[in-house]
Amino acid sequence: MNRREASDGACLLLCFGVGFPAQFLPYRYPGSSFLVPLPRDPTLKTGFCPNEIGILRPEIVQCMDTREFLLQVPLPAIAKWKKIADWGKSSLRMPKYQARPARMISVIIPAHNEEAYLERTLEALSEQQYPWLEVIVVANGCTDRTGEVARGRCQRLIVLSQKSLGVARNLGARMAKGELLLFLDADTTLEPSALQSIAAGFLKSDAAGTVKGLPDSGRLKYRWIYWLKNFVHRWALHTGSSGVIICWKDHFVRCGGFDEGLEVRENSELIHRLMRFGTYKYIPDVAATTSMRRYAQRGCWRMVWLWVKLWGQSFFGDLHQRRYETVR
Repeated sequence: MNRREASDGACLLLCFGVGFPAQFLPYRYPGSSFLVPLPRDPTLKTGFCPNEIGILRPEIVQCMDTREFLLQVPLPAIAKWKKIADWGKSSLRMPKYQARPARMISVIIPAHNEEAYLERTLEALSEQQYPWLEVIVVANGCTDRTGEVARGRCQRLIVLSQKSLGVARNLGARMAKGELLLFLDADTTLEPSALQSIAAGFLKSDAAGTVKGLPDSGRLKYRWIYWLKNFVHRWALHTGSSGVIICWKDHFVRCGGFDEGLEVRENSELIHRLMRFGTYKYIPDVAATTSMRRYAQRGCWRMVWLWVKLWGQSFFGDLHQRRYETVR
């Protein structure tokens, strides 16, 4: 290597934002279009001879003619030198940012004769700002067009001949590919930023959770009911749900899933068992709007009294014999 090549190599490396101190010499390996800095051998007057020392491995030589290699994959022999060369630039560096890996969310929707509401629910999911999701619809015991409405609007459609909310949810969870499960009622819609906020806010230390509930009617009595419901969920006075249940799939599998024999208070019963893995999480930044059809058909205060009575019976009796009336 002559003096001119050394000078050219120094200029080229400095153009890349890389410099080298006096104890290094630039070297052009045969067949390469770039110069690399290599340590000077103090025992040789002519400088460093890589062919004699054998410091370059064949796999390194093959890829060293790319600019990306020089910038991103430094040779082991100059790793220490790069630290010295970059020492003066430490104040200009941006802080390291460790991005959180994207979480796949599986949205599981059990649907029994929900042709009137399911399309709106699925359209809301198609408008989500969070791209890593799959939608699983489990049509169970349907005699209407629920299956036809879901076809083409979800990633997976499962059709069961018999009605069973617990079986539908467990089967959907078994087929889910996501690490985070979100059980969504067929008459409940999510705002566009919902899944994005859930993915960011639901932590590994959280075992089960729900979101803020809103009625699909502006009537004062419905708004009062949901204000009370959100209040008890926010302060964990009651670990329930508002049309949405969030949990990790591994926790769901380990606790055995939903009790398929329960038709009432099955959500609270699952959440109670999930909480042995962590805490209950209420996410107030996410709103889920739910149909008030049951309250409208059965009466508002009658439904409130029913929930209070079932809550008390869950402490002292067996609810497996209670049946939940279908309202459509």
